[in-house]
Amino acid sequence: MSCEAPPTADGSPWHAAFPSPRTTKPGALTRKDVLELLQKEGSKDFVLVDLRRNDYEGGTIRGSINLPAQSLYPTIPTLYDLFKAGSVKQVIWYCGSSGGRGTRAAGWFADHIDDKGDTEMKSVILEGGIKGWVKGGNEYTETMIGYAEEAWSK
Repeated sequence: MSCEAPPTADGSPWHAAFPSPRTTKPGALTRKDVLELLQKEGSKDFVLVDLRRNDYEGGTIRGSINLPAQSLYPTIPTLYDLFKAGSVKQVIWYCGSSGGRGTRAAGWFADHIDDKGDTEMKSVILEGGIKGWVKGGNEYTETMIGYAEEAWSK
């Protein structure tokens, strides 16, 4: 599983059609931090976003939504409005390693939050992405939907 999405048909990276994020080093949460959020009783004021598309295999973290990075940028204003209406305080982005798509998406979203003057909502990555999550062992893989061990041993 690669950490970056494949290039477009003309060979350019998928993100070349969009501006580079101003926020290049978004905040990050460890897998332990995210697991604690998932296990916390009561209302959920965060959203987990899985950005994978072509490498979306082996399972995903329970409760996350799949928004492939390649189609994300134009939807950011709508996502922000939906998350704001739902009292979301933190958006946690991840891909394979959160080094490419995750960081870019978190940066774009952080830029939008900043442009709105919003000081309550945060945009962060899951440190290590889904690969790091799986490496955490059973405590983490048990929180996944569709976990397939064989997909992670490739």
